[in-house]
Amino acid sequence: MAIRENFSYTDMEEWLDAKRVTEIECLVPDLTGVARGKILPRVKFADDRGMRIPEVVLGMTVTGNTPERDESYNRAIAVTDRDMILRADPTTITMVPWAVDPTAQVIHDCYFADGALVDYAPRSVLRRVLKLYAKQGWKPLVAPELEFYLTAKNIDPNLPLSSPVGRSGRAETSRQVYSIDAVNEFDPLFEDIYDYCELMNLDVDTLIHEIGAGQMEINFQHGDPLGLADKVFYFKRTLREAALKHEMYATFMAKPMADEPGSAMHVHQSVVDAETGRNIFSNPDGTPAPIFRHYIGGLQRYMPSAMAIVAPYVNSYRRIVRHTAAPINLQWGQDNRTVGFRVPVSGSQDRRVENRVIGADANPYLALAVTLACGYLGMLDAIEPSAMVEGSAYDMPVELPQGLSEAITLLRREERLRDILGERFIDVYSAVKDLEHQEFMRVISPWEREHLLLHV
Repeated sequence: MAIRENFSYTDMEEWLDAKRVTEIECLVPDLTGVARGKILPRVKFADDRGMRIPEVVLGMTVTGNTPERDESYNRAIAVTDRDMILRADPTTITMVPWAVDPTAQVIHDCYFADGALVDYAPRSVLRRVLKLYAKQGWKPLVAPELEFYLTAKNIDPNLPLSSPVGRSGRAETSRQVYSIDAVNEFDPLFEDIYDYCELMNLDVDTLIHEIGAGQMEINFQHGDPLGLADKVFYFKRTLREAALKHEMYATFMAKPMADEPGSAMHVHQSVVDAETGRNIFSNPDGTPAPIFRHYIGGLQRYMPSAMAIVAPYVNSYRRIVRHTAAPINLQWGQDNRTVGFRVPVSGSQDRRVENRVIGADANPYLALAVTLACGYLGMLDAIEPSAMVEGSAYDMPVELPQGLSEAITLLRREERLRDILGERFIDVYSAVKDLEHQEFMRVISPWEREHLLLHV
């Protein structure tokens, strides 16, 4: 479901005129999920439908650096540092609620000079997977659940984060899972967030307090994966801005606090027949269809190789720890939150699987693309899953990569995911993640100074 269904360029221009917009933020989601692009005056936006930015914008680390060039990186990012042509997607046009002057924002797609989509751009990668589903007559539906932390402002990265002060004048000092009163502590912030989301047509659903001190979760209504990825992309930006207005930070780091649970982006996913709308995970009599098992089998088979995408930073793997409300393996089960792939109790038309492995720090376009790719391969190859887990999976062996370097190696080796997501995307993405890991390894942590300086 797009932010504005069936919007054309003409509709977009009329909408901008009606809103008396004076500026347009032209956004491109990069590999990390950061919003890149340009800000144009309204008149300039109307005249310039071929705005350009360098393609290296899609080949940078979260720190803004680029890998050393090799053959694989050069296959995607030209040594001449050529331009990409940006074209607005009118269905993503929305206001910037926190702007002083009437300002709109719109997500752009990236094209080469010959008119072809830039294949390693995150939106292009997700579109590529959705086309594979469409060829089978299938339509995937997703519903993300996004966890995040509110923290006190902290301008010194060497200091640990702490919980923010609420309406009572006190910060949370204990875990308040599902507490209404704890959420109400931040009512002024959440009122702004809901107002902003309504203005932007983001279709957010429920808000809950999660396990950690200052940890919240927002749920999105189910719909089309590309539209939902756009909404998650916008929501992250919106939440951070709203939090700053209220003198606090909002973070989607997978593990921002050492002694608190990590943050995930759980994704409920199902597949319907494109013509009839029938959930193909269910038989006509309402029982689970074989293809449902195969989808889960595909998640189990390929998710280890996808971890560099759904857990994209060194910090991501601090979340994947036993007994911290995060999965450590590839098990699946009915209404079981200890497994990687949970099957909620539902009717036959709502039968779905929830991928609980994905971190909140993942790029939503790439995370949705790769989890759908894993399920697609499972259905295509009729992969049978392991036996369903009845009890806790926390005591079972670890089956997921335990660090970014290991995850990158697995991603590079998996030819089936390379075929589905695109060779040039895998090359660029892996090179970027390699460099991020190298940058991290140059940093000496407080733990090392505390325990090794005078003891080894």
